[in-house]
Amino acid sequence: MTENVDVVLIGGGIMSATLGTLLHALQPDWKIVAFERLSDVAQESSNAWNNAGTGHAALCELNYMPQQGDAPLDPAKAISINEQFQQSRQFWSSLVEKGVLDAPSTFINATPHMTFVRGEKDVAYLKARYEVLKEQPLFAGIEYSEDSRVINKWAPLLMQKRRKGEPFAATRVPAGTDVDFGALTHQLFDHLTASGVDLRVNHEVRSLKKQKDGGWLVKYRTTIGRTPNEIKARFVFVGAGGWALKLLQSSGIPEIKGYGVFPIGGQFLKTTNPKVVAQHHAKVYSQASVGAPPMSVPHLDTRVVDGEASLMFGPFATFSPKFLKQGSMLDIVTQVRPHNLWPMLRVAFANPDLITYLVSELVKNHRKKVENLRTFMPTAKDEDWTLIDAGQRAQVMKKDPVKGGILQFGTEVVSSADGSIAGLLGASPGASTAVPIMLELLRKCFPEQFPGWEPELRALIPTFGEKLNTDAVAAAKSTAETAEVLGINA
Repeated sequence: MTENVDVVLIGGGIMSATLGTLLHALQPDWKIVAFERLSDVAQESSNAWNNAGTGHAALCELNYMPQQGDAPLDPAKAISINEQFQQSRQFWSSLVEKGVLDAPSTFINATPHMTFVRGEKDVAYLKARYEVLKEQPLFAGIEYSEDSRVINKWAPLLMQKRRKGEPFAATRVPAGTDVDFGALTHQLFDHLTASGVDLRVNHEVRSLKKQKDGGWLVKYRTTIGRTPNEIKARFVFVGAGGWALKLLQSSGIPEIKGYGVFPIGGQFLKTTNPKVVAQHHAKVYSQASVGAPPMSVPHLDTRVVDGEASLMFGPFATFSPKFLKQGSMLDIVTQVRPHNLWPMLRVAFANPDLITYLVSELVKNHRKKVENLRTFMPTAKDEDWTLIDAGQRAQVMKKDPVKGGILQFGTEVVSSADGSIAGLLGASPGASTAVPIMLELLRKCFPEQFPGWEPELRALIPTFGEKLNTDAVAAAKSTAETAEVLGINA
């Protein structure tokens, strides 16, 4: 007989782990089953070495507050991203206090967030950005300097053998973080399985079919032996990275029409040389090259994974037609449908700079990539750095009434009109804002239950439903409390 459950989660990443944790806290009586096609969770985009681990709070990422011609800088998006990350921090803090998560240092560590720019134009922009953000409560403590001696104290590797007379500037927020989303995902799933949630690894979902009763028939097979089976669920969440598109297409919901994804891989330079690592404790972002997409923003990051510190620099784009690192070479072709072909073609015609950027990245050898690193770290030596392959990003392409099709750099939830199925497409800031993304999904997909859930949500996220940035006292109180619990006092 076909098994019946309340919720099916597809994909063993941070999104499914977060949604599963929220649903189990809100409805402990619901039966939840999670499917992961690989042998363990957090092996794709949530894996520590497949992402840069930045706790995205817009403290250092310039693409959240771009210069738009001569218009005054608008901090709205940067504030929104920060507000979202504060919700994630509050949720994790509550889970630490409840014993759901292990010692905070196993998944989050204090790491200053910096921005470093060169050239008169970018220096002027960074100073203007600082002047706007320093007035915002959630950006309290941001520092700015054009003094090489000050920047040298913040991040010595940026200043050693720097050419004299070159205009440069930096901002610094000591309260930044480095997050190991792989460890966090494992801990959340460990709690879920200990609480009765059924996690089935080595199980691949093949198709989704709507039933007359409003539920979903989920057909799957084991990856070892390829034994087919099926399960019925009242609600399905597709958190399968790039494969989410393919599964949502198989569901037949009209809301997925017009969507496609463009896969872009990445590489990072990594060093574990203790002499180099000891001289840098920060995540330092800069401006993307002229003509390069926002996801190409170069950054030199401190990473702490399994208790070991290292440095990463990148990203360097690669290309693969796969939607996942362990996907199919046919992914980019099999996504094509009559309804998304034109939007995807329009994206291709409208973004020749992206193609040029990808080609220029693909021809770079190891020496050229270390030369890019030297714009940040003039003393970098080729032999200290090795290349590692990061995760696949599936950037969203969708219909646009004016342009025909657009390429979107961000995350987007696609859900059916009746709220019985939802999936997540896109990339950064993704993992860092998993909690608010899943909260909005709950609000949209469970409108009848949501009002009754709000008291429990406020217990988990004290400022749920509020805007911290409008209240300096509340912002300071919240950030101080979560910093204390998570052990990330600057």
